[in-house]
Amino acid sequence: MSPRDKTASRDGQSASGRNSTVLDIGRPVTPTSSTNVPKPRDIDTPTVMAPRPVPNGKNTKSVFIKTYGCQMNVYDSERMADVLAPIGYAAVDTPDHADLVILNTCHIREKAAEKVYSELGRIRKHQKSNNPDMKVAVAGCVAQAEGAEIKRRAPVVDMVLGPQTYHRLPEMIAKVTRETGDVLETDFDTVEKFDALPAGRNAKGYSAFLTVQEGCDKFCTFCVVPYTRGAEVSRPVDQIVAEARSLASQGVREITLIGQNVDAYHADGPDGSQWGLGNLIRHLAKIGGIDRMRFTTSHPRDMDADLIETLATEPKLMPYLHLPVQAGSDRVLDAMNRGHTYAHYRDLIARIRAARPDIALSGDFIVGFPGETDQDFEDTMNCVREIGYASSFSFKYSVRPGTPGASLPRQVPEDVKSERLKRLQELLYMQQREWNESLIGKTLDVLVEGTARGDGQLFGRSPYLTGTHFDGPEELIGQIVPVTITSAGVNSLVGSIAKT
Repeated sequence: MSPRDKTASRDGQSASGRNSTVLDIGRPVTPTSSTNVPKPRDIDTPTVMAPRPVPNGKNTKSVFIKTYGCQMNVYDSERMADVLAPIGYAAVDTPDHADLVILNTCHIREKAAEKVYSELGRIRKHQKSNNPDMKVAVAGCVAQAEGAEIKRRAPVVDMVLGPQTYHRLPEMIAKVTRETGDVLETDFDTVEKFDALPAGRNAKGYSAFLTVQEGCDKFCTFCVVPYTRGAEVSRPVDQIVAEARSLASQGVREITLIGQNVDAYHADGPDGSQWGLGNLIRHLAKIGGIDRMRFTTSHPRDMDADLIETLATEPKLMPYLHLPVQAGSDRVLDAMNRGHTYAHYRDLIARIRAARPDIALSGDFIVGFPGETDQDFEDTMNCVREIGYASSFSFKYSVRPGTPGASLPRQVPEDVKSERLKRLQELLYMQQREWNESLIGKTLDVLVEGTARGDGQLFGRSPYLTGTHFDGPEELIGQIVPVTITSAGVNSLVGSIAKT
């Protein structure tokens, strides 16, 4: 049977109806407030952290945090707010009167640094005319890669901190306040960072990211991550469990375990053995209140048999997998230093689908990598046709200074890259629509996240991560509701509450 002919099983139970063992955290209290739910995150569009009061109510200062890039940066921004809350900083959604402005940057896209400098120029003008006491910090991957240059080009910046040093924010702010000079913190020390972060989090909503791993040792020739995030480091199991319990106690029902290379997770387990991601998932699934789990981003080289078995047997793990291939040509994959062939990827997908037939597959694709020929591109198109994707992310190759790909010969002309990307996206969008349309008539469990734009309409996520709209009372927000799908578009589903 085709994987597109399967429906998702009910959350919290396997197909046979057996329940997972539950630890004694108890069920969470579901918040009653509702919020309008934004569109799915676009990595190229920066987001602003929503207002967040300090838990003890003693707000003495305000911080405006603007986030660029991936879900890891979203998580980092949330943890910055957690670190600042004990010293009285409350998050606000405008820089107008903020005491502190933080730009949490991403280096994955072309001209990322220039966008930061443009933003800093606007902040400088605002500071000069309206808020001279405002402090400014640049965090994230651009800070890590270009810290000294940022200080040289943008004197408005008081603090520059890389991804592994934001736990030092209170100390850095104190130094600036005492006028002891500008602060630049870009050392790699992931273990120290996670040791210093508070175990609890101020959760917002019913779904949350949880970082379990950072950095990457793969050194793909197009990627800056090993240079900005450092080597692969996994968090200790007890830290992750404590954070997951904190999220569950605040009403979070779905957690997504994240890492630059999440499948590379490995740490000493409570039983004394070396745990991989599969062990960690099965352990976290025992926490009461956590009803759904996901993980991203995976690498084909680290998707092991135990993790595949966990996909098959853990009922709380959703049937959605983001597993980038980047290209379908072995010659291009080798030039990218991906460390796998297309045949390896194809066979891996076959094993995953055999273990979890209802899996929805997502992938990443880069077109126009240096030296990519017409035949190489056709190999990528054939890969997409053969594998079939429910969702995807596709981009033109852009030079990342300092990466091996930047100096490769035979750079592909921009117009050729644009034409190839257009053809690839047309195929990927067609597959995405077909996948969504295959769900019409099926009943899916939807985690209701908030209200939608229409009167009486709710919004949630299906097990396949697809945005789903349906009519219902606001009392259902925060619940997992069976919804029968009645129509589908490229990016979303529409349904009605299933009749019992």
